[in-house]
Amino acid sequence: MGEFVRLEVADGVGTIRLDRPKMNALNVQVQEEIRAAAAEASDRDDVKAVVVWGGENVFAAGADIKEMADMSYTDMVRRSGALQSAFSAVARIPKPVIAAINGYALGGGCELTLCADVRYAAEDAVLGQPEILLGVIPGAGGTQRLTRLVGPSKAKDIVFTGRFVKATEALAIGMVDKVFPADQVYAEAVSWAGRFANAASYALRAAKESIDRGIEVDLETGLEIERQQFAALFATEDRDIGMRSFVENGPGKAGFVGR
Repeated sequence: MGEFVRLEVADGVGTIRLDRPKMNALNVQVQEEIRAAAAEASDRDDVKAVVVWGGENVFAAGADIKEMADMSYTDMVRRSGALQSAFSAVARIPKPVIAAINGYALGGGCELTLCADVRYAAEDAVLGQPEILLGVIPGAGGTQRLTRLVGPSKAKDIVFTGRFVKATEALAIGMVDKVFPADQVYAEAVSWAGRFANAASYALRAAKESIDRGIEVDLETGLEIERQQFAALFATEDRDIGMRSFVENGPGKAGFVGR
């Protein structure tokens, strides 16, 4: 468990909880603790799905600019790869991941939400990539993941201007998936993640990998990725359980074991 980031587990759901007062600024220490929490969530068999949450007041207001201000080009050449890979560790968790967004999710905070499979936001949440106002660009996946999520035109508008995106607009353009009253966001995210507590873990893993890898390649290659993942699941105990249960008892009644 890190000083500012911890993994809390209950009923099959792991919450990666950011807790660095006051605004969850994402300094190097926090970045590395996010990486460690993602690795732990990936490895633990009792974690079936993951919620990423910054608390009731703020998701994360961005990078620690005071820390970055004195960094040179060579400093950032050394650090930028680790910055990206810390966030990519969340994107690569081989389980369903949802971001629960309260308050501000700006800069690196917004980029962290983009690493989730699904995003739930509070009605008063504010997202954005304001790096251009500091004379730089998003460096933890914002130019890439945001573009894949909302399309190049909308991504360019958000990145070029550095403007804030309120929850209603974020929902309309697909930047978030659902909007709730602020005091319900985390509970709703946990409820979504909890749906997978007794699911077929390797099938979920295969589905996520097929989608994530497939969108990066041409259709024929994507279909081959899918075919291989599909066939491989016939080696799992859960596939046998699921199909036998369907034949004997009908759909949706299988008791999966995660193997």
